[in-house]
Amino acid sequence: METLKALILNCSLKKSEEQSNTDVMLKDFTNVFDSKHMKSEVIRVADYNVAYGIAADMGNGDEWPKLLEKVKQADILILASPVWLGEKSSISKKVLERLNGSSSETNEQGQPIFYNKVAGAVVTGNEDGAKNAAGDLIFGLAQLGFAIPPNPIAYWVGEAGPRPSYIEAEGYKSDFTQSNIQMASHNLVHLAKILQEHPIPAEGNVSE
Repeated sequence: METLKALILNCSLKKSEEQSNTDVMLKDFTNVFDSKHMKSEVIRVADYNVAYGIAADMGNGDEWPKLLEKVKQADILILASPVWLGEKSSISKKVLERLNGSSSETNEQGQPIFYNKVAGAVVTGNEDGAKNAAGDLIFGLAQLGFAIPPNPIAYWVGEAGPRPSYIEAEGYKSDFTQSNIQMASHNLVHLAKILQEHPIPAEGNVSE
């Protein structure tokens, strides 16, 4: 079996030089992947010039094709987003739109290009909206052909109102959040291994 690869796209509005609460939570996922002898990479999407649009390459310096190639090489994709006004970040929405731009591409079996890849979602914030944001991300990924395991999300949100975020509030001490991290990360790996050995058959999944 080939070594599984996990790609985590952190859709924080902050670039890498700024501290990200979402990044800190993602370290617990990469720790699990490391323990499974997997390759994993966390990318801050804000570091790239990702154009608006629904196409694989919008031209004019669009850097999405670099990220898309990494998605194509990955067995597991995690979209991670902070909560803003009860919603997922605008960058995470843009990522879904750009992924949708490749929905007509097919693999060697004639299936959508994202078939046999597993996906999950991570959400952080200091206000309500985590399940709404994660639900939007998971639904979008499933519609694009990604396989979704049981309990595919992990999240943390603080008390209502403008309160401390994950790092300052020590959200990593939350038993509930840690339990969800363990379930999501292990289930993502387990399903990815199954699909690596037993890919989804082309029957019924190929457009005539």
